[in-house]
Amino acid sequence: MKIILLDDVKNVGKKGQVVEVADGYGRNFLIRNKLAVVATQHSQSILDDEKQQKADQEKANIASAIVLKEQLSKITLVFEIKTGDKGRVFGSISSKHIAEELQKKHHLQIDKRKILDTAPLSSVGLNIVKIELHRTVLAELKVELKGV
Repeated sequence: MKIILLDDVKNVGKKGQVVEVADGYGRNFLIRNKLAVVATQHSQSILDDEKQQKADQEKANIASAIVLKEQLSKITLVFEIKTGDKGRVFGSISSKHIAEELQKKHHLQIDKRKILDTAPLSSVGLNIVKIELHRTVLAELKVELKGV
C-alpha cells in the first residue's frame, strides 16, 4: 500500500514522503492514527501545493532577513560601561542587553539566542557581533563600549 506520511514515523519515513508499507500496518495503524493518508492523485496534489507554499514562505523569510540585515549594518549601538584605573572594565554587555537595546531604540525584534557571539562583551571600543537572522543570512552589528 502506498501512503503519504503526515508526520515523521520512526523506521518508516519523514513527513511528506510517499512510502510503501504493509496493508495492515498502513490501514490499521498509520491511517487510523492520522499519521498518513492513502497516496492518491488528489492527496499528491495537496502535498505538492503544501510544498510550494512552504517554499514560497521560505523565500519570503529570506527576503525579510536580507532587509533586516541591511538595517542592522547601518546601526551602531553605544553602551556606557564603568571602567577603573588602567582601563579595567567592571561588568559586561550580554546578548540580552544587545537585544533589549535594539528593541528599545530601533524597534527591531531580535531573539537573544540568534546572537552568535555568546561571550559577554567586556572590552572598551568597537566590537562586531554576528546575528543569525536565517540559516543562510548572517548579519553584523557594531557595538561600541565607552568607558565612564
